[in-house]
Amino acid sequence: MKSSKIILSLGLAAIALAACGQKANEVRTRIAIVGSSTVFPFSSAVAESFGAQNNGNVPKVEATGTGGGMKVFCAGSGAASVDIVNASRPMKKSEYDECQKNGVKEIVEFKIGYDGIVIANAKTGDEMNLSRKNLYLALAKQVPVNGALVDNPYKLWSDVDPSLPKTKIDVLGPPPTSGTRDAFAEMILEKGAEDVPFMKELKSKDKEAFVKASTSVREDGAWKDMGENDNLIVQALASSKQALGVFGYSFYEENKDKLKSSKINNVSPDMKTILDGSYPASRSLFFYVKKGNLGYLPSIKNYTAEFMSAKASSEKGYLVARGLIPLKAEDLAKEAEKVNAMPAMAAPQN
Repeated sequence: MKSSKIILSLGLAAIALAACGQKANEVRTRIAIVGSSTVFPFSSAVAESFGAQNNGNVPKVEATGTGGGMKVFCAGSGAASVDIVNASRPMKKSEYDECQKNGVKEIVEFKIGYDGIVIANAKTGDEMNLSRKNLYLALAKQVPVNGALVDNPYKLWSDVDPSLPKTKIDVLGPPPTSGTRDAFAEMILEKGAEDVPFMKELKSKDKEAFVKASTSVREDGAWKDMGENDNLIVQALASSKQALGVFGYSFYEENKDKLKSSKINNVSPDMKTILDGSYPASRSLFFYVKKGNLGYLPSIKNYTAEFMSAKASSEKGYLVARGLIPLKAEDLAKEAEKVNAMPAMAAPQN
């Protein structure tokens, strides 16, 4: 991932103006894109290719995290608003409703491919084979002990499971604004909690309490939020034999010379296991277009066409070299068909 990635504050007005750099009544020629740090390298590559074909008019792509990007995207419509948001998870109903409330009425969803959430450490660190249950017990803020939820008492991985190394639990991961954090909580922490009888029973009685208890991470230093710049995680891992980092597969691919991945439930992350779903932390990637902004900036459609082209996003496309796990050919063709019609998505169910 490029070291020039910009981390934005979440003051909505400031971000919107920084992203667009104009007042609402001015003509804008540069596409403004925010959102997922996982999708950032793909979106940036498409932006560069698009700019090379359009007199150097490269779209501005900024990594704010999926949640932060959705806030900016849904803050309003018009020439001064952001055009596209990248996402490492589907748009939530609450985000869609916020868009509708603020006049962002027609939103077009594009699925671009797949990614996995990787847990990795330095090449010199321990070989880790972790279950989702291990990860839940190591990282949840509260865990069941003697029939009650208590502040997490586990200090070493071997406290969680005697077969694991006797090393300190030290995990560096994305912040709450990140789609990677959301997906990690849903696919790893929640699923791991379901393997604990106390938590399974709690889910049957009170699902809301279960979700909160299973996805709230520790605040005692065992989990550290590292912001949206995954380079910071890699730098930290390079100086620690014990720490583990959580980030997208595409970023791991770019840093395999420095890192090694952990197995989850005995499965290593690679393009095959992520595509076939056997890797437990596989997910889909998206971007969302503000259809109303096509009237201000018709080139949004051309950028979208470039992204969904076989040249970019097929098995032989240039994004595969960046770590994208592509859609099947027939699925990519369906997404590409949306470019001309730009059909507005229906409201998400949750």
